[in-house]
Amino acid sequence: MSGRRSASRWRRYAARTALALPAAVASFIASSAPAFADLKFCNRMSYVVEAAIGIDDKSATATRGWFRIDPAACRVVLQGRLAADRILLHARALGLYGTSPIPQNGSDTLCVASDNFVIAAARQCRPGQTPAPFTQITPTQTDDGNLVAYLAEDSEYDDEQARLAGIQRLLVIAGYDAAPIDGVDGPKTQGALAAFLKSRGLAADIVQSPNFFSTMIDAVQSPSPTGLTWCNDTPHKVMAAVATDDGKSVVSRGWYRIDPGKCLHPDVAGQPRQIFSFAEAVDAENRTVRYKDKPLNWGGPTPLCTRESKFETNEQGDCASRGFAATGFSAVDMSGGGKTLRFAMP
Repeated sequence: MSGRRSASRWRRYAARTALALPAAVASFIASSAPAFADLKFCNRMSYVVEAAIGIDDKSATATRGWFRIDPAACRVVLQGRLAADRILLHARALGLYGTSPIPQNGSDTLCVASDNFVIAAARQCRPGQTPAPFTQITPTQTDDGNLVAYLAEDSEYDDEQARLAGIQRLLVIAGYDAAPIDGVDGPKTQGALAAFLKSRGLAADIVQSPNFFSTMIDAVQSPSPTGLTWCNDTPHKVMAAVATDDGKSVVSRGWYRIDPGKCLHPDVAGQPRQIFSFAEAVDAENRTVRYKDKPLNWGGPTPLCTRESKFETNEQGDCASRGFAATGFSAVDMSGGGKTLRFAMP
C-alpha cells in the first residue's frame, strides 16, 4: 500500500466486515400501518457481532449502534412500540476475526460511526461518519408480542452449536487447536478449552458464565507467548494483513482491525516455515494516516498481493492483473516460539 494510493481506498474498511445474513429473518404478520413492540436481535453465528439498526419513517432515516451480541445471545435494540415504514440492519464481526463472513449487499446506504452513535439524519454522512450497507428486515413476532430477528450464517447453527462454534473460533485465534470450527463437541475441542483455562488460571465453570466471550476476547487481545501477536501502541486504528509460507505457496490474508491500545493474534494455522506482516494506520474516516508526509505503516521489502477489501490469495505473481496490489511485507522471525510486533509512532 504505497503512499501514492488514493486515500479513498480506505473508506471501504467500514463495511469490510459486515456480515452476510442468509435466511437471517422471517416474516412478520402486521397491519398495513405497523406499530412495533420491543425488538431484539439474536445471534446464531460463530462470531461476536456488532449490530446497527436503521429506522426509516417517511422522509426521515435514523441509525443507531453498536449493539454487541455474543453467539447464542439476544439483545433488545428498540424498546416500546414504534411506528416505522421500514427497519434496517447492518452487522459486522469484531475486527479481531480478520476473515469473517462475506459483506452483505444491502439496498440502502446509511451512515455509521466507529464508536457508539446515534445519527438522526443518516443518509448524508458528516465528518467522523462513514457509509455502510443496510438491509431491510421483517422480524418475527414472538408469543409475548415482541419482535425478534436472527443473525445467521450458512452453517445454520442452533443456539447451542453457535455458542460452541464461537468458542472454537476464539480458541483457534488464541493459538489453540480447536479446528474444525463446526459447533460439534469432542475431545479435541475440550482439550483446547482445558489448556486455555489452565493457562489463565480459570475454573471450568466460567465457561457457562455470560461474560465468557469477553474473557476469551481479552485473552485474544493481549500478548501471547506463542504464535504471532500484533499490538497497537498508536492513537489510531490499525489495519493489518498476514502472509504464511508453508514451502509450497505463500498465502496472504487481510484485513484485521486492531484498535488503539489493543493486541490481536491473527489466525495462523499449522506451523508455516515463515510468516510475513504488513500494517497501516487509518483515521476515523478510514483514510491513511500520514506522519511527516509519509504513510504511517509497518512493512518490509517482500512484495505480496493485497487489495482494499477483504482478501485471501495464494497467488503472489502479477498482482495488478488480478485486481490486487503489490504491498511490501516484512518477514517475522518466529524461531523463539512466539513473536509480538508492536506498532508505535516514530
